[in-house]
Amino acid sequence: MTEAEPEQPEEPKKKSKLPLLLGVLLLLVGAGGGFYAVNSGLLPGGDSFVENHAKVEPDDIKDMPDVSYVALDPLVVSFGDGRGPNLRFRAQLEVHAPYHDEVAKVSPRVMDVLNSYLRAVDLEDLRSNSALVKLRAQMLRRIQVVTGGNRVNDLLIMEFVLN
Repeated sequence: MTEAEPEQPEEPKKKSKLPLLLGVLLLLVGAGGGFYAVNSGLLPGGDSFVENHAKVEPDDIKDMPDVSYVALDPLVVSFGDGRGPNLRFRAQLEVHAPYHDEVAKVSPRVMDVLNSYLRAVDLEDLRSNSALVKLRAQMLRRIQVVTGGNRVNDLLIMEFVLN
């Protein structure tokens, strides 16, 4: 009888890394080509980044609008029975410069309107992601009604903290 030699397990064939290397190479070539095409303006309808953003012509610079800012007193609004959260609110009004004194004269009425509106807002409305945008639009509209006409351009919210 012959002795059987113990069989050695075959080593698994190593997978080739050629497809991986080719993929990485094609990725780099494609990225470089895309960068060149965008940067040099080869894509239709587009100019190069440098031409659009690096050069500022003096004719492109517009004059600053003739505006002034009226600072409003800070507000603290309590919700619930006083044990609930508080809202700290501070803002400024962007007004046309000729109307600065007129708007500053009616700022107590503006504060009254803002205070009344913020106290009437539901606490859950303040916690939503889009709350500040909606509140700002509502407050601006009320301020424009109080000040009359187009004296107030915008409401700039400097502080809006719910704690």
